[in-house]
Amino acid sequence: MAAPPVVINPHLNPKAGYDPLRDFSAVALLSSIPNVLVVHPRIAAASLAELVQLARGAPGKLTYGSGGVGSTNHLAAELLKSMTRTDILHVPYKSATVALTGLLGGEIDIVIVAASSAAPYVKDGRLRALAVLDAKRSSAMPDVPTSAEARMPQLLAVNWSVLLAPAGTPRAIIEKLNAEAVKAMNAPDLRERLAAIGSEPGSGSPEDTAAFLRRESEQWGKVIREAGIKAE
Repeated sequence: MAAPPVVINPHLNPKAGYDPLRDFSAVALLSSIPNVLVVHPRIAAASLAELVQLARGAPGKLTYGSGGVGSTNHLAAELLKSMTRTDILHVPYKSATVALTGLLGGEIDIVIVAASSAAPYVKDGRLRALAVLDAKRSSAMPDVPTSAEARMPQLLAVNWSVLLAPAGTPRAIIEKLNAEAVKAMNAPDLRERLAAIGSEPGSGSPEDTAAFLRRESEQWGKVIREAGIKAE
Protein backbone atom coordinates (compact mmCIF):
# COMPACT_ATOMS: atom_id res chain seq x y z
CA MET A 1 0.00 0.00 0.00
CA ALA A 2 1.25 3.48 -0.81
CA ALA A 3 0.25 7.10 -0.19
CA PRO A 4 1.21 10.43 -1.86
CA PRO A 5 4.84 10.36 -0.64
CA VAL A 6 5.52 7.44 -3.01
CA VAL A 7 5.30 9.86 -5.98
CA ILE A 8 6.49 12.96 -4.12
CA ASN A 9 9.74 11.71 -2.58
CA PRO A 10 11.66 11.03 -5.83
CA HIS A 11 11.07 14.65 -6.86
CA LEU A 12 12.34 15.89 -3.50
CA ASN A 13 15.34 13.58 -3.40
CA PRO A 14 17.04 12.40 -6.61
CA LYS A 15 18.73 9.70 -4.53
CA ALA A 16 15.43 8.14 -3.47
CA GLY A 17 16.47 5.02 -5.36
CA TYR A 18 13.24 4.21 -7.16
CA ASP A 19 10.88 5.40 -9.87
CA PRO A 20 7.25 5.03 -8.71
CA LEU A 21 5.93 4.78 -12.27
CA ARG A 22 8.57 2.37 -13.58
CA ASP A 23 9.32 0.14 -10.60
CA PHE A 24 5.74 -0.73 -9.62
CA SER A 25 2.62 -2.07 -11.32
CA ALA A 26 -0.48 -0.08 -10.36
CA VAL A 27 -3.24 -2.34 -9.03
CA ALA A 28 -6.06 -0.25 -7.56
CA LEU A 29 -6.95 3.08 -6.00
CA LEU A 30 -8.21 2.04 -2.57
CA SER A 31 -9.50 5.22 -0.94
CA SER A 32 -9.17 8.98 -0.82
CA ILE A 33 -9.74 11.75 1.71
CA PRO A 34 -9.88 15.29 0.29
CA ASN A 35 -8.00 18.17 1.84
CA VAL A 36 -9.76 21.38 2.82
CA LEU A 37 -8.37 24.89 3.10
CA VAL A 38 -9.27 26.34 6.49
CA VAL A 39 -8.48 29.72 8.01
CA HIS A 40 -8.52 31.22 11.48
CA PRO A 41 -11.76 33.18 12.08
CA ARG A 42 -9.82 36.45 12.35
CA ILE A 43 -9.03 36.24 8.63
CA ALA A 44 -11.49 38.47 6.77
CA ALA A 45 -12.20 36.04 3.94
CA ALA A 46 -15.37 34.04 3.43
CA SER A 47 -14.28 32.41 0.18
CA LEU A 48 -11.18 31.26 -1.66
CA ALA A 49 -11.41 34.26 -3.99
CA GLU A 50 -11.51 36.65 -1.04
CA LEU A 51 -8.49 34.95 0.53
CA VAL A 52 -6.52 35.34 -2.69
CA GLN A 53 -7.49 39.01 -2.88
CA LEU A 54 -6.39 39.48 0.73
CA ALA A 55 -3.05 37.78 0.03
CA ARG A 56 -2.41 39.90 -3.05
CA GLY A 57 -3.08 43.04 -1.05
CA ALA A 58 -0.54 42.14 1.64
CA PRO A 59 2.34 40.09 0.15
CA GLY A 60 4.16 37.98 2.73
CA LYS A 61 1.82 38.93 5.57
CA LEU A 62 -0.40 35.85 5.64
CA THR A 63 1.04 32.58 6.93
CA TYR A 64 0.22 28.94 6.30
CA GLY A 65 1.23 25.91 8.30
CA SER A 66 2.14 22.45 7.07
CA GLY A 67 3.29 19.07 8.30
CA GLY A 68 6.80 19.86 7.12
CA VAL A 69 8.75 20.41 3.91
CA GLY A 70 7.48 18.16 1.14
CA SER A 71 4.28 17.16 2.92
CA THR A 72 1.08 17.12 0.90
CA ASN A 73 -0.31 20.16 2.71
CA HIS A 74 2.93 22.05 2.06
CA LEU A 75 2.82 21.28 -1.65
CA ALA A 76 -0.90 22.04 -1.89
CA ALA A 77 -0.33 25.51 -0.46
CA GLU A 78 2.58 26.07 -2.85
CA LEU A 79 0.29 25.01 -5.70
CA LEU A 80 -2.22 27.63 -4.58
CA LYS A 81 0.52 30.26 -4.44
CA SER A 82 1.75 29.34 -7.92
CA MET A 83 -1.72 29.41 -9.45
CA THR A 84 -2.67 32.74 -7.88
CA ARG A 85 0.73 34.49 -7.95
CA THR A 86 0.52 35.22 -4.24
CA ASP A 87 3.16 35.42 -1.51
CA ILE A 88 2.13 33.52 1.63
CA LEU A 89 4.72 32.62 4.26
CA HIS A 90 5.32 28.92 4.99
CA VAL A 91 5.53 27.86 8.64
CA PRO A 92 6.49 24.15 8.85
CA TYR A 93 5.41 22.10 11.85
CA LYS A 94 6.33 18.55 12.88
CA SER A 95 3.02 17.21 11.55
CA ALA A 96 -0.25 18.34 10.00
CA THR A 97 -1.94 17.73 13.35
CA VAL A 98 0.45 20.10 15.10
CA ALA A 99 -0.07 22.67 12.32
CA LEU A 100 -3.82 22.41 12.84
CA THR A 101 -3.30 23.01 16.56
CA GLY A 102 -1.21 26.05 15.65
CA LEU A 103 -4.03 27.39 13.52
CA LEU A 104 -6.55 26.86 16.32
CA GLY A 105 -4.23 28.79 18.63
CA GLY A 106 -3.90 31.68 16.19
CA GLU A 107 -0.19 31.14 15.52
CA ILE A 108 -0.81 31.00 11.75
CA ASP A 109 -3.58 32.03 9.36
CA ILE A 110 -4.14 29.09 6.99
CA VAL A 111 -3.80 25.31 6.90
CA ILE A 112 -4.65 22.79 4.20
CA VAL A 113 -5.54 19.55 5.97
CA ALA A 114 -7.70 16.45 5.63
CA ALA A 115 -11.36 17.44 5.67
CA SER A 116 -12.12 14.83 8.33
CA SER A 117 -9.53 16.38 10.68
CA ALA A 118 -10.83 19.92 10.30
CA ALA A 119 -14.57 19.15 10.27
CA PRO A 120 -15.17 19.27 14.07
CA TYR A 121 -13.48 22.66 14.39
CA VAL A 122 -15.36 24.09 11.42
CA LYS A 123 -18.62 22.83 12.87
CA ASP A 124 -18.05 24.54 16.23
CA GLY A 125 -16.92 27.79 14.59
CA ARG A 126 -13.29 27.66 15.70
CA LEU A 127 -12.14 27.53 12.06
CA ARG A 128 -13.64 28.62 8.73
CA ALA A 129 -13.51 26.30 5.72
CA LEU A 130 -13.15 28.03 2.35
CA ALA A 131 -12.78 25.18 -0.16
CA VAL A 132 -12.46 21.43 -0.45
CA LEU A 133 -9.55 20.69 -2.79
CA ASP A 134 -11.25 17.94 -4.76
CA ALA A 135 -13.50 17.55 -7.80
CA LYS A 136 -16.49 16.76 -5.58
CA ARG A 137 -17.66 17.86 -2.17
CA SER A 138 -16.56 16.02 0.96
CA SER A 139 -19.00 13.92 2.96
CA ALA A 140 -17.25 15.29 6.07
CA MET A 141 -18.34 18.87 5.22
CA PRO A 142 -20.94 18.79 2.41
CA ASP A 143 -21.73 22.51 2.71
CA VAL A 144 -18.21 23.60 1.75
CA PRO A 145 -17.68 24.32 -1.97
CA THR A 146 -14.99 22.58 -3.99
CA SER A 147 -12.02 24.35 -5.54
CA ALA A 148 -13.73 23.83 -8.91
CA GLU A 149 -16.80 25.68 -7.63
CA ALA A 150 -14.40 28.41 -6.51
CA ARG A 151 -13.17 28.61 -10.14
CA MET A 152 -9.85 26.91 -9.42
CA PRO A 153 -10.45 23.43 -10.84
CA GLN A 154 -6.72 22.63 -11.00
CA LEU A 155 -6.28 23.18 -7.26
CA LEU A 156 -6.56 19.53 -6.26
CA ALA A 157 -4.95 17.89 -3.23
CA VAL A 158 -6.20 14.55 -1.98
CA ASN A 159 -4.86 12.09 0.56
CA TRP A 160 -5.04 8.71 -1.15
CA SER A 161 -3.97 5.11 -0.78
CA VAL A 162 -3.19 2.77 -3.65
CA LEU A 163 -2.29 -0.88 -3.97
CA LEU A 164 0.91 -1.57 -5.88
CA ALA A 165 2.73 -4.71 -7.02
CA PRO A 166 6.28 -5.19 -8.29
CA ALA A 167 6.89 -4.17 -11.89
CA GLY A 168 6.40 -7.11 -14.21
CA THR A 169 3.73 -8.83 -12.15
CA PRO A 170 1.64 -10.97 -14.56
CA ARG A 171 -1.42 -9.23 -15.96
CA ALA A 172 -3.80 -11.94 -14.72
CA ILE A 173 -2.63 -11.40 -11.14
CA ILE A 174 -2.96 -7.61 -11.43
CA GLU A 175 -6.53 -7.96 -12.74
CA LYS A 176 -7.48 -10.41 -9.96
CA LEU A 177 -6.05 -8.19 -7.26
CA ASN A 178 -7.81 -5.15 -8.73
CA ALA A 179 -11.19 -6.89 -8.81
CA GLU A 180 -10.86 -8.12 -5.24
CA ALA A 181 -9.60 -4.76 -3.93
CA VAL A 182 -12.43 -2.77 -5.55
CA LYS A 183 -14.96 -5.31 -4.30
CA ALA A 184 -13.61 -5.10 -0.75
CA MET A 185 -13.43 -1.30 -0.66
CA ASN A 186 -17.03 -1.02 -1.85
CA ALA A 187 -18.49 -3.56 0.59
CA PRO A 188 -21.30 -1.89 2.61
CA ASP A 189 -19.63 -2.33 6.00
CA LEU A 190 -16.32 -0.88 4.80
CA ARG A 191 -18.03 1.98 2.96
CA GLU A 192 -19.72 2.86 6.25
CA ARG A 193 -16.40 2.85 8.10
CA LEU A 194 -14.78 4.97 5.37
CA ALA A 195 -17.64 7.48 5.44
CA ALA A 196 -17.16 7.89 9.19
CA ILE A 197 -13.68 9.30 8.56
CA GLY A 198 -14.65 11.31 5.49
CA SER A 199 -13.04 8.85 3.09
CA GLU A 200 -14.32 7.66 -0.28
CA PRO A 201 -13.77 4.12 -1.59
CA GLY A 202 -11.69 3.77 -4.71
CA SER A 203 -12.67 2.27 -8.04
CA GLY A 204 -11.36 1.86 -11.57
CA SER A 205 -9.01 -0.39 -13.48
CA PRO A 206 -5.25 -0.83 -13.07
CA GLU A 207 -4.87 1.52 -16.06
CA ASP A 208 -7.00 4.15 -14.31
CA THR A 209 -4.80 3.82 -11.24
CA ALA A 210 -1.60 4.13 -13.29
CA ALA A 211 -2.94 7.25 -15.01
CA PHE A 212 -3.90 8.72 -11.63
CA LEU A 213 -0.38 8.15 -10.29
CA ARG A 214 1.14 9.78 -13.39
CA ARG A 215 -1.02 12.87 -12.91
CA GLU A 216 -0.10 13.08 -9.22
CA SER A 217 3.60 12.68 -10.01
CA GLU A 218 3.49 15.33 -12.72
CA GLN A 219 1.51 17.80 -10.61
CA TRP A 220 3.67 17.58 -7.49
CA GLY A 221 6.89 17.33 -9.49
CA LYS A 222 6.08 20.62 -11.19
CA VAL A 223 5.24 22.31 -7.87
CA ILE A 224 8.50 21.07 -6.32
CA ARG A 225 10.61 22.26 -9.27
CA GLU A 226 8.97 25.67 -9.57
CA ALA A 227 9.15 26.37 -5.83
CA GLY A 228 12.70 24.98 -5.53
CA ILE A 229 11.70 22.64 -2.70
CA LYS A 230 14.33 20.18 -1.49
CA ALA A 231 14.25 17.44 1.12
CA GLU A 232 15.55 18.46 4.54
